[in-house]
Amino acid sequence: MIMEENNNVWPGPKGMIPVTSGRPSDANVTTRNYLDQILVEMRAIDATMPDLSTEIFGRKYSTPLMMPAFSHLNKVLKDGRKPMNEYSEVANEMNILNWIGMESDEDYADIVSCGVPTVRIIKPFMDHNLILEQIAFAESHGAVAVGIDIDHVPGKNGQYDAPDGMPLGPVLFEDLKRYVKAAHVPFVAKGVLSVHDALKCREAGCRAVLVSHHHGRLPYALPPVAILPDIKKALKGSGMQIFCDCHIDSGYDAYKALAMGADAVAPGRSILAPLLKTGKDGLIDKLNKMNNELKEMMLYTGIKNTRLFDPTVLHRTKL
Repeated sequence: MIMEENNNVWPGPKGMIPVTSGRPSDANVTTRNYLDQILVEMRAIDATMPDLSTEIFGRKYSTPLMMPAFSHLNKVLKDGRKPMNEYSEVANEMNILNWIGMESDEDYADIVSCGVPTVRIIKPFMDHNLILEQIAFAESHGAVAVGIDIDHVPGKNGQYDAPDGMPLGPVLFEDLKRYVKAAHVPFVAKGVLSVHDALKCREAGCRAVLVSHHHGRLPYALPPVAILPDIKKALKGSGMQIFCDCHIDSGYDAYKALAMGADAVAPGRSILAPLLKTGKDGLIDKLNKMNNELKEMMLYTGIKNTRLFDPTVLHRTKL
């Protein structure tokens, strides 16, 4: 990939990472800028209409876009709508892999009652039995995979976090192996942002990793797409699938992450506004737009299906 220096970058460990001002403490700003400075060359001759169908954990889905692992949205709005139920219903109707984050077992069961294929992501609770119980509950309610947020351990006070008053704890390697062994479906480590952790996840028996900084939980975090090629190389031949999120705001962003090594990607907060504002219709419109943008970029670069992405079409350069 081509890289040109300019005066608006920070010399990061893998190259020049652009920032808008000051130091890159805001990982979301850094990630957005990094994605925007990846340019794409055109390969139009012999390009034909692409096929977005994608296999994840042995099942075929209509697109490499996945629902994000939202949490705490299972609230009833003034008009009676329940956003988590709506976005799960959209995933089911559009044949998109659904992800769900921190929810009680009761709410989780309600959210997936439409029968949508779902990955349940569990917090690293200090109470390990609670993790095991939630794994079993998800499996009993048809989860196609389960996993854990390895990156949601510390809080802003420098102590272990306690969302909703539920204490979290460290994810030790032996703990991770125990969770993987307890699961009878594929196990995902969410929040991997280094080759170091990716290799430990492989050794523990995880079937997939989600490369992410959890919407900037780590100050000065590398953009997930910056470390993605290294993780892809490190896991080559393992059979593991690699997912990516953080500022996948358009189909063009999705294309870049897929070309850099992701098997599938999850838009995050970019789908939140249409979901909350207009519910299912707004979310369907947003996802259709992203799928169309992804197909547009694939047509421009001669990529016929989601197994043929080529990182050599990407170039890092100043805008």
